[in-house]
Amino acid sequence: MHTPVVCSADADGLPQARVMVLRKADPTAATLRFHTDARSPKVAELDGKPVAVLAYHPTEQMQLRLAGTGRVLTDGETVDGIWNQSTLFARRCYLAESAPGTPLPGPSSGLPAWIEGQQPTPDQIIPARANFATLWVEVTAIDWLHLANSGHRRALFRACDGWAGEWRAP
Repeated sequence: MHTPVVCSADADGLPQARVMVLRKADPTAATLRFHTDARSPKVAELDGKPVAVLAYHPTEQMQLRLAGTGRVLTDGETVDGIWNQSTLFARRCYLAESAPGTPLPGPSSGLPAWIEGQQPTPDQIIPARANFATLWVEVTAIDWLHLANSGHRRALFRACDGWAGEWRAP
């Protein structure tokens, strides 16, 4: 469940889905945290808007469909702390010269040639910070499905003055 699919709608109302690395799940606050490039078109699709997250655990045969609202943060003490805790190698992708989705003349990582395949130094990574953003999903509903030979089980949980759940037909 480390790489769920995060779903939104673009400006034309068309569905958009992408695999993202789940950086943190806080069950108490009912939030999920992801990292993204602040220049990515998905930032506008997710910030302040409905978001769906789909995760599947193949060993446990468990699917989670989560619904909530996205919130993108680019500044502040929390985001700075997250940035500083990331490895230099992880921060390197935010050195990309073009925004994600920008057409290129051929296959490329988008990174400047001088850093391709290299681990940056702390000084080299400074410009990348401007491109770093965190996506927080404030979860308001969880649809849980467990697949089993003996019979599937499904439940829906909703945030409403705490959490309330009910069993559902799979």
